[in-house]
Amino acid sequence: MTEATGVFRPERGEASGRSAEGRAAATGAFFTEFVDMFDIYLPTVVLTPALLFFQPGHLSQGLAGIFTSLVFVTTLIGRPVGAAVFGAVGDRVGRRRATILSVSGFAVITLLIAVLPGYSTIGVPAYWLLIILRFLDGVCLGGGYTGSHPLAMEYSPARRRGLLGGVILAAFPAAYVLITLLALVCLAVFPLAGAGSAYAVWGWRIPFVVGAVLGAALVVYYVKRVPESRMWERTETRKSPLANLFKGQALRNLAQVFVLMTGFWLTQNMITLYLPTTVLGDFLHLGHDQLTVTVLIAYACLIFSYIAAGVLGQKYGRRRFMIVTGVLIAIIGTALLAVLVTASVRSLAAVIVVTCLLAILVTAPWGVFLSYINERFTTDVRASGFGLGFSASVVIPSFYAFFMDWLGHVMPYHLTGLVLLFIGAILGTVGAVAGPDTRHVDLSRTELAS
Repeated sequence: MTEATGVFRPERGEASGRSAEGRAAATGAFFTEFVDMFDIYLPTVVLTPALLFFQPGHLSQGLAGIFTSLVFVTTLIGRPVGAAVFGAVGDRVGRRRATILSVSGFAVITLLIAVLPGYSTIGVPAYWLLIILRFLDGVCLGGGYTGSHPLAMEYSPARRRGLLGGVILAAFPAAYVLITLLALVCLAVFPLAGAGSAYAVWGWRIPFVVGAVLGAALVVYYVKRVPESRMWERTETRKSPLANLFKGQALRNLAQVFVLMTGFWLTQNMITLYLPTTVLGDFLHLGHDQLTVTVLIAYACLIFSYIAAGVLGQKYGRRRFMIVTGVLIAIIGTALLAVLVTASVRSLAAVIVVTCLLAILVTAPWGVFLSYINERFTTDVRASGFGLGFSASVVIPSFYAFFMDWLGHVMPYHLTGLVLLFIGAILGTVGAVAGPDTRHVDLSRTELAS
């Protein structure tokens, strides 16, 4: 039993003990990513069909669209806030404690959302309660990976960090597949037919309860199984990690990561948000079942492509991998998206193939981000640097729909997504060029590379 963590470990050799601790930390990080993504996509996949339960029936289509987007956007805005708060906690009092606090928070908040009353019960406050809880949920979600991912990386040998980063990020598409299947089951069992139907009133609540239970189980796992980072325990902690992050070389590294991630968040949004709704739904007019099958197959492919990307980045260099894939996204990715938005393919099989190729290519850089961003910061500011570098950069790309609307005044609207994909790829590539390769760095170092 260790005083710092309260975790029992049998008497074994140092190497064996570290290996067991590393596996526990890696498992915890994988499931933190899984639960985080499960919770992030609850409103878009599960709640969107039932939002009429929270809204008055006389809303215009435009206002209803704004209300729907706010449920998702407020969560994304909360994430950088959580990254700053829990990143500082992770650097000041420990990665493990930051993870336990944040995961406990979004488990409780997700459960509160599951029991919210609707518009017919309390009127407009029902919707605003939903928005407030989703923002707070985003704050806690932003803190989950801020503690767990650096903790896992600090236990990993340098030669395995690429593989580990890819495996942890593979939890994202795995969570999306699960939540989509769960939503389909709920919609099949509880029909959706207006604000008073079974799904609208309480069918959507079941996945939220599942998300809360998953969060609670993850908290128990961290309390009982995951030790604190030994690397962090050996490092002199500072009273103001955020203040130290925003000065000197740490600030320059954060700026480089911010540019990198802003670009690739923009390309990611073209795949996770724009592609399934606007391209497949509005431009290609896929039916609900066809669209769902296409997206599920694409996300199933991403589970394996993230891991492959992590391995390739480890072998050939993370910087080189990001530069090459960034250029390929700008050229080939834009061409593949053009094939879809111009309806150059008609058969469902062809649409699925092009969608999978596009998704694999555009999301490839994400297989190296987890290891790369952690390697850009020293231990005393790593949780803060990783959390803010990963999350603050999501804000600007989140307004991609507004950028497309502005571009639509000077060019055909269906081509605006191509422009944003190209811009995002170039911006991400520039960010990668501006930084060093990091695959061999010592995470316990005290000096930062430029």
